[in-house]
Amino acid sequence: MTDSSRRLQGLAPIADAGARLLVLGSFPGAASLASQQYYGHPRNQFWSILSALWGIDLLLLPYACRVAALSQQGLALWDVYAACSREGSLDSAIEDAEANDVAGLVERLPALRAIAHNGAESARSMRVMRTLGLAVHRLPSTSPANASWSFERKRAAWHAVFVDAGIA
Repeated sequence: MTDSSRRLQGLAPIADAGARLLVLGSFPGAASLASQQYYGHPRNQFWSILSALWGIDLLLLPYACRVAALSQQGLALWDVYAACSREGSLDSAIEDAEANDVAGLVERLPALRAIAHNGAESARSMRVMRTLGLAVHRLPSTSPANASWSFERKRAAWHAVFVDAGIA
């Protein structure tokens, strides 16, 4: 870690009592932190995948409306890490990570059926999440760094998890 590294703070969860699926990323990238919006990098496919699954062009909506759509559809968002040190946006550069209190959030979501990890770094905590008594899934990352999966292949994998959680 170089001298230019600094301690970064993540985003608050987007979740309400009606959430049936919690998608956990690892930690927001630089574009997301700068905009204070989940999946803020223009090449991240998160919003495009949800648009394809729900038949709503979320990319045309202001962020506040996207967040409202998540709640209406029963989807909650957060990250496994609350804070970390990192240069750039790559998960591989995350150091000194501090975990979010996912168990505490799950306790406040009575309708929750499942947790899904968006990408490999998030999925490193699957063993811990399985202790919460819910179905736990690993999803392919929506990050532009995950170029080995086509959009359609990612969409199909996400669709299967959304169907299982009752939000497709």
